[in-house]
Amino acid sequence: MTRAGTRGLTRGELRTLVLSAMGGALEFYDFIVFVFFAAVMAQLFFPPELPEWVRQLQTFGIFAAGYLARPIGGVIMAHFGDRAGRKRMFMLSVLLMAVPTLAIAFLPVYASAGLWAPLLLLLLRLLQGAAVGGEVPGAWVFVSEHVPPHRVGLACGVLTGGLTLGILLGSLAATAVNSLWSSSEILAWAWRLPFVLGGAFGLLAVWLRAYLHETPVFEAMRARNALARGLPIKQVLHGHGRAIAVSMVLTWFLTAGIVVVILMTPTFAQSAFGVAAVHAQRANSLATLMLTFGCAAYGLAADRWGAWRTIGIGAMLLAISNLLLYAALTTLPGWFTAAYALAGFAVGVVGVVPVLMVRLFPPAIRFSGISFAYNIAYAISGGLTPLLVTLWMVRDPMSPVWYVALACAAAVATTVLMTRPSRAPATAV
Repeated sequence: MTRAGTRGLTRGELRTLVLSAMGGALEFYDFIVFVFFAAVMAQLFFPPELPEWVRQLQTFGIFAAGYLARPIGGVIMAHFGDRAGRKRMFMLSVLLMAVPTLAIAFLPVYASAGLWAPLLLLLLRLLQGAAVGGEVPGAWVFVSEHVPPHRVGLACGVLTGGLTLGILLGSLAATAVNSLWSSSEILAWAWRLPFVLGGAFGLLAVWLRAYLHETPVFEAMRARNALARGLPIKQVLHGHGRAIAVSMVLTWFLTAGIVVVILMTPTFAQSAFGVAAVHAQRANSLATLMLTFGCAAYGLAADRWGAWRTIGIGAMLLAISNLLLYAALTTLPGWFTAAYALAGFAVGVVGVVPVLMVRLFPPAIRFSGISFAYNIAYAISGGLTPLLVTLWMVRDPMSPVWYVALACAAAVATTVLMTRPSRAPATAV
């Protein structure tokens, strides 16, 4: 292997990666912090006479609505990202996230506004979803086009770890609120503080991204006059059906790991297994920190041993670790924190998903291809997963285990199909 094929990241590439990951963390905090206050929001934004599980289901429904709006924002931003530049959309997405987050902090609740309260909350979640629909695919494309091909795994792993760090920030905010204020104070006013903080985070992310530069890949395409002509999404739909299908399966796998294991487990631990809110949030913070490290570790593994092999092995480890997590909740609650940390690290395999999607689409339509497949799949799986698993749990407390196992099995099956000799196409980054 040549020296150019083994070199590490330059100082400029490292700076771009760090700033991108930090900005992504701050924006993802804005989108995710809602779920950590799902139990509180259920009490505040819906009629008190409803059964608790119905209010929780409706709250997760509003959370899921953010995912349903992602394809619209994602396709629009990806169109201009492929035609006008990656950086512009990279900055716009974070600005569009900060404003609704700050607005949620000042919403009236059901007791004072009636049905207007959940309707306004739903509207703001839709706006957040449109913003994050452009953010995640744009971030993956941006960092992958700034590094050498043999470092795309590390870059996407670190970037995805940065996004998950935003989940950790949300978890820490929830832990702080639950630790510093009583339940009555949280219901009265303290729940608003993390959303105020989110608005400030959003503005900070905009400032960070002002220091980034356009990707070398896009600049080279512009210099050669090789940018996509017409509608990039039209080219995606007409010539890349298999890449779309594979990307959607991988997105379902990613969704199961993030939404079920990381985002929903703290609420399930409290409502179904009697874990105290503070204990559940602390365990979740540790699991999310391990997830951040896991994304980088799996990214390095993808660069060394191949992305498809890493996905296949990682999916099996995720299914096993999630089974151990819910077994601990059921029979060995003293091991809950340790089991959750192990499962969190295993979820880090999702950091390899963008590596594969980046390579499935050519550069001229890469942003549009990833954005369409990822956001459509996330709108479906991310929108339905909270509802399906919550309803399933009414009958079977172990339903999160079976759901995640199904998604992992799909990822393993896709790995087997794509690693056959004639079925492993790759596009140079």
